[in-house]
Parts: sequence; C-alpha cells; structure tokens
Amino acid sequence: MASATVKIDAETYARLKATAEETGKAMIEVLAEAIDAYARHCFLAGLSADFAALRADRKRWDEELAERAAWEATLADDLEDDGP
Repeated sequence: MASATVKIDAETYARLKATAEETGKAMIEVLAEAIDAYARHCFLAGLSADFAALRADRKRWDEELAERAAWEATLADDLEDDGP
C-alpha cells in the first residue's frame, strides 16, 4: 500500500492516537474509517439539501410525487413473493 504524510495538529494527533488505543486498531485504520464516515456524512448532507431544494419548488416536487406514485403501481404486478 502506498503511503503519504499528512500534517495534523498535536490535539488531533492525540485524539487519533487515543482512539486507536481504545479500539485496538492501527492509527491509519482509524483515520481511514473516520474519512469514510465523513465522506458518507457529506454525501448525505448534500442529498438532504438537494431534497430540500426539490421540496421548495412546488412544481418539481409535485412531479416527483407523481413519479413515485407511478412506481408504486409496480408493487401490485401480481408476482408471487418468493421470500428470502
């Protein structure tokens, strides 16, 4: 695995080290998981903002609801539920 050096302040380093010690994981693993969680957070925050903007536009929101209603009809297609 390739590596790179990233500068962080002493307080952040101490928190990273403490978290690694508490979880028994390597600092690089804790850092990778934190970045993944932050990326998911940013994605969901953007998605939430997009839906808020869509809901604020009454015409586009009504179109969205109509499309959802059309897709709901596919659930009543008389197919047997195979189950898990």
